[in-house]
Amino acid sequence: MNYCSECGQPVVTTVPAGDNRERFVCAACGTVHYQNPRIVAGCVPDCAGRILLCKRAIEPRRGYWTVPAGFMEIGETMPDAAARETWEEAEARVTVGPLIAVVDVIPARQVHVFFAGTLAEPVYGAGAESLDVGLFSPDDIPWDDIAFPSVRIALEQYLSNRARGVDELHLCTAPGRPAG
Repeated sequence: MNYCSECGQPVVTTVPAGDNRERFVCAACGTVHYQNPRIVAGCVPDCAGRILLCKRAIEPRRGYWTVPAGFMEIGETMPDAAARETWEEAEARVTVGPLIAVVDVIPARQVHVFFAGTLAEPVYGAGAESLDVGLFSPDDIPWDDIAFPSVRIALEQYLSNRARGVDELHLCTAPGRPAG
């Protein structure tokens, strides 16, 4: 950040009074600009035991497989965001179920939140951000071509929950950084 979004003047990096970490602060008007993690919401859509995956048409990780997920918009809940992203990326209507994984992705300044999802009918298509969309049995998931560690975590947790017949939350930090 170079300029204040309030007054347009240059910002400096400093620890504001009463704070404990560096922030961008406007030298002119004193506005403190906090930068916080962004929330990515998605789901693992299941249709009669098969999981809906999307092949990414955009960077990062173009050409790799993922579950439908994306950044939340102001004014929507996390389940609403997961359902919207499923429609946008896979042209599928999903019923969002229980929370299955929350993954801190510290290097990307993101928190990825995944829900179980139910796709009542095998009706789907490739949205603008997808090259391809398909239903995969657990044995046919292209594990070597999964786009992100958080997606792998969500898929593994979903399949583990399904095998045990439980709904539970799994909290973790993406590989490479210790949980804090």
